[in-house]
Amino acid sequence: MQKTNRIVKRPVHAVESVENALRILVLLQERDALRIVDAARELGVAPSTAHRLLATLVYRGFAVQDPQKHYAAGPNLHLDAARNPARRLVAAVRPQLEALAAATGETVNLVERIGASARFRHSVEGPQLVRIGDRTGTVLPAGTSSAGLAALSVLSDAAVAQLYRRRATRSEGNELDAGGLAHLLSELAQVRARNYAINIGRTEPELAAIGAPVGPLANGKSFALSLSAPISRAGDLQGARVVSLLLAACAAIRGTLDTHPE
Repeated sequence: MQKTNRIVKRPVHAVESVENALRILVLLQERDALRIVDAARELGVAPSTAHRLLATLVYRGFAVQDPQKHYAAGPNLHLDAARNPARRLVAAVRPQLEALAAATGETVNLVERIGASARFRHSVEGPQLVRIGDRTGTVLPAGTSSAGLAALSVLSDAAVAQLYRRRATRSEGNELDAGGLAHLLSELAQVRARNYAINIGRTEPELAAIGAPVGPLANGKSFALSLSAPISRAGDLQGARVVSLLLAACAAIRGTLDTHPE
């Protein structure tokens, strides 16, 4: 008996917002970069609607945003961990991230420094009722976040200065003038002295975070861990016990990533 192709029709009661989100997922898989205006045009919706959809996909790890405000497919779009280095990375260190979140009670973030940007690769939310949410997919200038500063701190001052003179850094909008670079180098000296970086309300008014470097790694990649909490618990984050747990987790993850390089 000859098979016939089954024609799948649009459901009569299709949920438009779900359909639009799924169409964006297809666009992300088809293109290297997707702008909000392009997504809005393809879907026939307002740019504000496309922005809300993309922001939700970033939050859930199905999209990532670069410093130029372009969107690309996120780690959760590639479900086969064996074929996806980002998912293999997260799978390798997730137990240590979860253990740190449980021990400290705060949200843990694995962050990769790419040039002068800090990309949040994975978050594990802490068990506290009032806590900082998942930041997976977020991209920030490295010099503004605790994890970004921590990752920069493993570089020499000369390497940091060279990084911020690169054309790619200028195109990202992360270039620093002489005064800004001097301030950054001074802050990095403090990070190296205490082994961790501090962010008190810098990236968000009600957020506090501390970050420590994971590395340098043998494969040349640059990672850091951060713990984030409501600003009311900023003092707890800098307590000796929490800092010790953070530094121990960084050392353990460094060993894991050097043993299983991507």
